[in-house]
Amino acid sequence: MIARLAGTLIHKQAPLMVIDIAGIGYEVEAPLTVFDDLPETGQPVVILTHLSIKDDCHTLYGFSSAEQRTLFRQLLKISGIGAKLALTILSGVSGDQLARYVADNDTASLTRLPGIGKKTAERIIMELRDKLDVIPATGGSATGDSAVIARDASKDAAHALSALGYKPQEVSRMVRQAAEPEMSAEEIIRRALQSMVDPEPARKIRVKLS
Repeated sequence: MIARLAGTLIHKQAPLMVIDIAGIGYEVEAPLTVFDDLPETGQPVVILTHLSIKDDCHTLYGFSSAEQRTLFRQLLKISGIGAKLALTILSGVSGDQLARYVADNDTASLTRLPGIGKKTAERIIMELRDKLDVIPATGGSATGDSAVIARDASKDAAHALSALGYKPQEVSRMVRQAAEPEMSAEEIIRRALQSMVDPEPARKIRVKLS
């Protein structure tokens, strides 16, 4: 099992990054929130990982904290949720939001995420109800510094939202409504997803996972 990678970040375009270690490039898929914490390409980076092994491929999933990886693994235990959908969930909601939805039995907010229907939302709430006491706040952001960067950021944000399963018309609307001058792609993505799944300000709760 590969649990951690430490090397040089040579590529990042959500939801994929590539980390060079001794001349070997490791491709890692990660929730969009992880990209908030990444350094610039060419800089050292450390990522916690989860290795998924299937007959046709080995896939590495990356996380910026042990808590985030643990939550990812808890989601994988839920019937009907694979790695891709778990990444979508962690990209669309923070830990505190997810715990609040579970505590409030809020299936409506969960079903706003792409790929999650009512039955899946109900399973998430049922499976996590006894595992979420309080939720950790998450944060981190980066900012752009020019109009050119802003345009590139919007393009990168649109690409990442499409990868999460949103339709082209939804992506265009989400990016248009969320983007402001000098915002990074990560900030645009975070604001766009926030507007879709949780229009109300999140209450800060903390999470405890067994």
